[in-house]
This record gives sequence, structure tokens and C-alpha cells, in this order.
Amino acid sequence: MLSITATAAGGSGNQSALNSQGAPAIHVEHLIIGITVVCAVVWLLVMIVLGWALLRKRSSDSGPPRDRPLTTIVSSAVAATVVIIAALTIASFYTTRSIGLPGNTALTITVRGQQWWWQVIYADANPAFSFQTANEIHIPVGQDVQIQLESADVVHSFWVPSLAGKQDLVPGRSNSLLLRAERPGTYRGQCAEFCGLQHTHMAMMVIADEPADYQRWIAAQRENSVMPTYADAAAGKAAFLSKPCAACHTVRGTSAAGTTGPDLTHIGSRQTIAAGLLETTRGSLAAWIADPQTLKPGNNMPMVPLTSVELRDISAYMESLK
Repeated sequence: MLSITATAAGGSGNQSALNSQGAPAIHVEHLIIGITVVCAVVWLLVMIVLGWALLRKRSSDSGPPRDRPLTTIVSSAVAATVVIIAALTIASFYTTRSIGLPGNTALTITVRGQQWWWQVIYADANPAFSFQTANEIHIPVGQDVQIQLESADVVHSFWVPSLAGKQDLVPGRSNSLLLRAERPGTYRGQCAEFCGLQHTHMAMMVIADEPADYQRWIAAQRENSVMPTYADAAAGKAAFLSKPCAACHTVRGTSAAGTTGPDLTHIGSRQTIAAGLLETTRGSLAAWIADPQTLKPGNNMPMVPLTSVELRDISAYMESLK
């Protein structure tokens, strides 16, 4: 659902409803500012009337004339309340309509919420061109993008405040959201619906690329994984395929075809791992592989027994997948 209480995110930075960088977010920002201004004016008027009531001298007369100003004020306040509520309701209604999906969009991306990460599916009419990534969404600048939202487990909420309002992901139902970025950049998003133990560690990055850069990214993502060129990465590939890792993850171009966890075909090219928990470096990859439950308790990745050499080699292999 669209939320107009987005100010909780703060007023600056790359995850702020007041740092709008796309048409849907701009409409939401205008609504937030409008409601805030109206509420501030109402509060100021109430304080003025309250001050006047506390400071005014009591009239010596106790007859009905003394009550006329008070009756007028109360009647005016009631009428103003009705008008203000109606105006804000209409403004909210038209804002919701203005950020709806247009008749056609340049691109449709499916985002499926998992506990606790985002599965991102770029489907194509030709299945050979379809691919998946995780926790990172690339979109072209200046184009309308439909985000088709699904959930594999519980209710999540997709929220990239600089680009759009919130939209829930409900099991058994498909919702849609319009994303549009007017300038290149990286925009942080977050699950905005409590979905379990690691709800706060369920972030995403939306990366808006110039159209030419976006097409290059798409072409690279459609390719199978690269063959390791270094001895430790080659050894890591062999260890990865011989361990339970391959039963849960896919690495296109290898025998690993698991669907439980994120697709790792190009994990080395992503900015973060574990849904924004860690930057993608060889060290963080090794730490995550060694003990994911300490870093993110309750997630579905088990701790796989590895020797120090196997851990070093698999982390090198993961880093090489770009």
C-alpha cells in the first residue's frame, strides 16, 4: 500500500522519501510536504486560539452574548476540519492514481521476497535470455519500469523511497509498482513490513544506468559464469561443486542448479551480499560462507564444514564470478 508516513526514513541520503529522483517519488514527496504544511498551520492556529482563551479576560456579563464568539469559533473549526480532511483525502486519492502503472512499460522485472533476501528475475520471451540476480536491481534511466511483486513465504513490503512509494508482497498474489529514475545513481531500498527475525537486514539496491550502460549490463548478466583463471579460484569451483553449496545455488555454466538460495552466477559483480549486510569483498564472502548464522541469525543458509584451504578457495571463486 502507498504510505504517506515515509518521513521516518529521514530527509536526506539515498534512502529518503524527501530525496525524490523519479516521477512516482516526486508525487509522494509533494503529498508529504502538503500534509505537513497543512498540519503545521492547523497546529499553529490551535495554539493561537488556546493562548487567546487562556489570556483573555473574563467578561463581567454572564449572559448569552459572551458565548457567541465561542460558538462561532467552534462552528468554524468543525467546518474547517471537514474541509481539510476532505481536501487531504482527495489529494491522497489523486496521488495514488498518478503513480499507477501506465498502459505499457519499457521493462517488467519480477521481484520475489524471501526470508530474508530479494530474488530478482529478468524474464525474456526467449528463455535463453532470462536470468536471475539477488538484492540488486538495474533499471534504465528515464524509462518506466514495472516491478511485479511476489512473495515466497510471508508478507514483505518493497520500498525504495527515492523512486516510489511502498507496495506489499503478499503470498499467493501478484502486485505491481512503477519505478522510474530520472538520473543515474544507486538508490537504497528496504523491506518495510516486519517479516521475521532478519527483517532489518533485508535491503536492496536499485541501480539506475544510462540506457547504453544498462544494455551492457544486461548482456553481461545473460552470459554464463566465467571460467576461473587462477589456481585458487579453480580449486574453489571444484570444492563448491562437491559440497552442498551446489544443491542450493545456481551458477550457470556449471552443474550447480539449486533454487533454494540466490543465483550466484555473477555474485562478484554485485555491490553487497546477504541483502545489503556486507560489501562484496573476498573477506566478507569468506566470513559469510564460514558462519552465516553468526552474521545473520535465522537465515536459511546452513554452516557447511570447510577446511581453511577450501574456504579460501571458494571465496576466491565467488569473487571471480563477475
